[in-house]
Amino acid sequence: MKKRILCFGDSLTWGYDPDKRTRLPEDSRWPMVMQKLLGDDYFVIEEGQNGRTIATEDPAEGEKNGLKYIGPCLESHNPLDYVIIMLGSNDCKRKFSYSSMDIAGEMQIMLEKVSAYNRFRCSDSFKVLLISPPHVAESIKDSWLGDSFGFENSRKLSMELAGWYKQLSEMYGCGFIDASEHVKASDSDGCHLDAENQRILGKVVAEYIKSAE
Repeated sequence: MKKRILCFGDSLTWGYDPDKRTRLPEDSRWPMVMQKLLGDDYFVIEEGQNGRTIATEDPAEGEKNGLKYIGPCLESHNPLDYVIIMLGSNDCKRKFSYSSMDIAGEMQIMLEKVSAYNRFRCSDSFKVLLISPPHVAESIKDSWLGDSFGFENSRKLSMELAGWYKQLSEMYGCGFIDASEHVKASDSDGCHLDAENQRILGKVVAEYIKSAE
C-alpha cells in the first residue's frame, strides 16, 4: 500500500505564484515536487488554502481557520502515514495584532488536536512534521501585500517563529524543518515562494521523509 502524506498549509502550500498571482503548475509546487522525488510508493495530498490561518477567524477573507478544518481534513484523508503542517505566515498580518508567542500558542492548540486525533482515532499511526514558514522578505515594505502584513513587523514576527516551533516539535514529538534555512520569499511580493524555491523546498521535505523511514 502506498504511504499517504497530507500537506496542510496556506498559499505557500497551495502554490501561489508571486509574479503572475495565479497558481504555479504542478511541477513547481513543493508537495508535487516531493511526490515526484519520492516515487510511486507514496501518495501526496495537497491541502493548501490561500489566506489560511492557524486558528483565527478572518472576517475580511472568509473561512480561513485551519483549526476548524484540520479535524474534517484528517478524517477525509485517513489513513495517513505523515501529516505535514506549515502555517503561520498569515497570522503575522497586522489585523490580528499577534506576537510570535501568540502564533506559537495557536500552533500548540493545533498540534494538541492533531496529536489527540492520532492517538485516540488512529492508534498513533501517522507521523507529524512541523515546518516553520520562510521569513517574510525585506521587500514587504514595498509590496502590494505590505499594508495587509504590517510591513516590517510581519518580517520580525516571521523570523521569530522557528524558535517557538522547534520547541513545540520537541514537546509533541514531531519532526521539524525550518524552511527559512533552505528557501526565501520572492522579492516580487515579499511573502510567497517562486517556482525555484518551491522546488527546493519539495526536495528538502522529500529528503526528510526518506531519512525518517
